[in-house]
Amino acid sequence: MKPFLILQLRPEAEASDNEFQAILSKSGLTEAETHRLQLNKDDIPAELSLDDYAGVIVGGGPGCVSDAPEDKSEVEAKIETEILSLLPEITKRDFPFMGCCYGIGVLGHHLGRVVNKDNYGEAAGTADCRLTEAGKSDPVLAGMPDQFDAFVGHKEAMQRLPEGCTHLVESPTCPFQMIRFGQNVYATQFHPEADAAGFEVRIGVYKNKGYFPPEEADALIAMCHAADVHAPEKILRNFVDVYRG
Repeated sequence: MKPFLILQLRPEAEASDNEFQAILSKSGLTEAETHRLQLNKDDIPAELSLDDYAGVIVGGGPGCVSDAPEDKSEVEAKIETEILSLLPEITKRDFPFMGCCYGIGVLGHHLGRVVNKDNYGEAAGTADCRLTEAGKSDPVLAGMPDQFDAFVGHKEAMQRLPEGCTHLVESPTCPFQMIRFGQNVYATQFHPEADAAGFEVRIGVYKNKGYFPPEEADALIAMCHAADVHAPEKILRNFVDVYRG
């Protein structure tokens, strides 16, 4: 089996390491079946060939593609430049891709600059997600309930569906929770890899990053542990099963 390329966009080691383990756990992949690049410190090799991989999985991150260049740190700008450099080939080839949270931001930015902070930002917590009619027949959503809760937390969101995309999952607070470009390029606004323990780690890491008032961190952690969030992890497992070859 070809490995899956895991691209991570979190500069914070604790959050990045926890996310990587969550991706492995929820997808069923072993570390030996992946090639991990942390784009805050790793460059995408010039000689990298998508032909060497079964698919690409992109994690979340604190950056916002819609921020003005002068508002991005040097690390955030590097991460964004690195991940966006792969999108033209991925979309042209319709190469298997799963972008989680920030992943829908970079895909929407590449496809039509349709991501900003005008509407649909969601504070850290859960979203009431529902499959669209197209979502009910998509192989990466096979076995998913028509309605499920998922962990979210984002300042920017997709404002309209880019040309060539299919709308797969919606919610009352953010319409475009999951989309597919072509047949094989997927992105979610929610976190399919996140469970309550993982989200607790991120709440601790990002509690002063503007996602929620810092004094609400303990209440958010308690809410996450009380929430019934289990269905989204099946999406990563399905993605790997469909494309592992």
